[in-house]
Amino acid sequence: MKLTLKVWRQKNANAKGHFESHAVEADEHMSFLEMLDVLNETLISQRKEPVVFDHDCREGICGSCGLVINGRPHGPQAGTTACQLHMRSYKDGDTITIEPFRATSFPVIKDLAVDRSSFDKIIQSGGYISVNTGQAPDGNAIAIEKEQASDAFDSAACIGCGACVAACPNGSAMLFTSAKVNHLGKIPQGEVEHKHRVKNMIKQMDKEGFGKCSNVGACEVECPKEISISNIANMNRYYLASVFGGQ
Repeated sequence: MKLTLKVWRQKNANAKGHFESHAVEADEHMSFLEMLDVLNETLISQRKEPVVFDHDCREGICGSCGLVINGRPHGPQAGTTACQLHMRSYKDGDTITIEPFRATSFPVIKDLAVDRSSFDKIIQSGGYISVNTGQAPDGNAIAIEKEQASDAFDSAACIGCGACVAACPNGSAMLFTSAKVNHLGKIPQGEVEHKHRVKNMIKQMDKEGFGKCSNVGACEVECPKEISISNIANMNRYYLASVFGGQ
């Protein structure tokens, strides 16, 4: 199929960006990133600078492939990362607009690649368990209620790609932060540091310049792992309890 790509090009965070149009031929069985590989091979053969974009596992696990495709983070398919999006979702003659995730807290490194180290700083502020529990216990040694374990597992599915931030009109990181808080707070090992974790992670999230949540719900819709916004409600409740001493 023959496609027209409108690709965002930007030298760095301080430079003015612009769209470039490129014609590319792709097979319907290619992934979206493989199609970008074809574009870059063509540019290199023409002695032009290739388009910079993030990728790693290309298996929908790492979350580094974040792109805004025709106005939607990760493209048109629900529950799908950009690397798992295939060209059969498009048809011959289509024009595809490709942009980086746009948020103040995700400055552009170059072209389609953005700096998401702000997420790392949120995790470093409390998204871990530091209590000494000795050697790893057997998986069934600690009894956890099924509902609680399932809730923690669903939250742990977050891959930290940043689609929630890119989709939010406020650039909020509440879905990401709340998923990490809920994941650790629902398991016995994480309960010990729960109150400190909530306060520290929210404090760091605000420090990184992310916007506030106004319950638009776009984050849940565009999340490739379909993380529920109920996590945000839970985190708000946890935060109030940690500040005012409730349960």
